[in-house]
Amino acid sequence: MNYYFSKIVDYNFDDAIDKVTEELKKEGFGVLTEIDVKATFKKKLDIDFRKYRILGACNPNSAHQAILAEPNIGTMLPCNVIVQELENGKVEVSAVNPVASMMAIKNDKLGPVAEQVRDNLKKVIDSL
Repeated sequence: MNYYFSKIVDYNFDDAIDKVTEELKKEGFGVLTEIDVKATFKKKLDIDFRKYRILGACNPNSAHQAILAEPNIGTMLPCNVIVQELENGKVEVSAVNPVASMMAIKNDKLGPVAEQVRDNLKKVIDSL
């Protein structure tokens, strides 16, 4: 099982971020955090890096269900979605597969929640 799913999109980098954020909202997610990896690497390491942004997406209803089922599941939240510019100038959007990451946790109550989140994130990627 792959730990992520992705798609090459026909948007420029900034438009891809806007579109992903919009599609996440349609599926009940908000973006809680945004990490600009390029800027961080430049500031902290003085390394020039390609455009790479990590969006920490959260669906409050799903997060609530998951935390009720497994109190320490917050260590694996939020769901990360990345937007990155590839070497060929194309833009790729990828999302974590929560079913794959939840396999490490031995709690059958998490399965349905992880599957629902996976389906919602897959819809986001597919809609781009």
